[in-house]
Amino acid sequence: MLYKMDLHTRQHTQMIDISAQLKELLNKSGIKDGLLLVYCPHTTAGVTINENADPKVIHDVLMRLEEMAPWEHKRDRHGEGNSAAHLKASLIGFSQYIPVCGGRLLLGTWQGVYFCEFDGPRQRSYYVYIKSD
Repeated sequence: MLYKMDLHTRQHTQMIDISAQLKELLNKSGIKDGLLLVYCPHTTAGVTINENADPKVIHDVLMRLEEMAPWEHKRDRHGEGNSAAHLKASLIGFSQYIPVCGGRLLLGTWQGVYFCEFDGPRQRSYYVYIKSD
């Protein structure tokens, strides 16, 4: 089962917890055991799994990514001026596989799935594919 999900990012750089939407789609699918794939079709956004208990973790992740790839760099050549967003998205990655067992996502106690925006605000989408065993 393939689902297209739309969202509107509100900040230039942000991580949006999409775990609840994924759980809702899994319940809707009726699949009890299998695999869920989340895929981001954008070159300046990505998908990751990280802690969702302490919001300071998200702040720190975004801060460290900015340190690694600052928005303005004097040697960037990309005409749109968003090379940092491309690099951050590549570092984070564009997809995540999550096992499904007993109708539940096999995420750790403190884990959540995040859509990561690095060049917003924008209208974005991501795809969710759920396959049974």
